[in-house]
Amino acid sequence: MTQPPHDEPTAASPEELREQVEHTRHEPGDTVEALADRTDVKARAQEKAAQAKDQASAKATELTGQVKAKAAQAAHLVEEKLPDPVKAKAAAAAEQAKAKAGQAQQLWHDQAPEPVRDNRTPLIAAGAVLVVACLLLRRKKRQ
Repeated sequence: MTQPPHDEPTAASPEELREQVEHTRHEPGDTVEALADRTDVKARAQEKAAQAKDQASAKATELTGQVKAKAAQAAHLVEEKLPDPVKAKAAAAAEQAKAKAGQAQQLWHDQAPEPVRDNRTPLIAAGAVLVVACLLLRRKKRQ
């Protein structure tokens, strides 16, 4: 018979021996599981892809923040350098556009029939489809 290795302690009681046997039984299973994980190329590739996606997302978020900050800084610099008369004209034009938009909205509310107001999304979609169809027919006639 083979002798137990001298570097491993022998069990002092039957309970310790049972624990050692149970531990020894689990070791090969854990080893096989670790090897199977290493050889699962698809899972490893998916993990790497997920890591790359997370890194790209984090970098995109960081860059977006930097771009927004730079844009705000540039806008502030341009605003500082604009002459006062140009600023006044821009403010007046913005107010005029805002007033016209309010008038158009009020006109829509006052003059459009209720069924049209309630179903404007499908009507806009139908109009867009009609425009696209007309453009396609026109292109077809030219060819």
